[in-house]
Amino acid sequence: MEVVIVPDAKAGGELIAAAIGRLLSHKPGALLGVATGSSPLPIYEALTAKVRAGEVDASRARICQLDEYVGLPAGHPESYRSVVLREVVEPLGLTEASFMGPDGSAEDIQAACEAYDRALGEAGGVDLQLLGIGTDGHIGFNEPCSSLASRTRIKTLTEQTRVDNARFFDNDIDQVPHHVITQGIGTILEARHLVLLATGEGKAEAVAQTVEGPVAALVPASALQLHPHATVVVDEAAASKLKLADYFRATYAAKPAWQGL
Repeated sequence: MEVVIVPDAKAGGELIAAAIGRLLSHKPGALLGVATGSSPLPIYEALTAKVRAGEVDASRARICQLDEYVGLPAGHPESYRSVVLREVVEPLGLTEASFMGPDGSAEDIQAACEAYDRALGEAGGVDLQLLGIGTDGHIGFNEPCSSLASRTRIKTLTEQTRVDNARFFDNDIDQVPHHVITQGIGTILEARHLVLLATGEGKAEAVAQTVEGPVAALVPASALQLHPHATVVVDEAAASKLKLADYFRATYAAKPAWQGL
């Protein structure tokens, strides 16, 4: 696992967008896994700017969802399909034809989960998966004590996650669904490159447990320690509880430019 400490969220977004640009330069049709929430927004803003400036060609990129709420009506503005279309697909100049995600309104949710998990494999697998992290260490919606071998499935959200997400629903927790479809940890670990961006002091404890703690289902993001190419990008606030912060700074400063992110 590589840990990169950046000054702020904007710098993190620029760094990751540049890495995506390099990926698309040698694999134009790469499948990019995207996350929702506030953490990845600097990535999408920086990548969109690069596309519009002609620095990155994303015209053949494919986009896939990490998770989706269960039960929101089609077209609901806070369904993750709507969010991804609004924040990623449309700004990059792509169409819905380049996008794939699970069906959170399906009558048979289990079948929808299995179909999406299968579709990711049939698409050639995810080349780069963007991740955020919850204050309790969850990735996707794999809440604490999720199986580290789990596949795409339905999950019940914890009260803390619903509280955290209420800000997207007019701060009304009663509007936040209780269930989601999420790629499982086992599914996430099949992506070729995992990139987690965390910013703010509120994520510091989760980041420390993810990077320096034991691999444990209690902290689902700690499973990134098992991946051969996982990158954790954090701002100074999110890095504030890392015991090895100085080491991470030194190793990144000495990293050969040709290695990229």
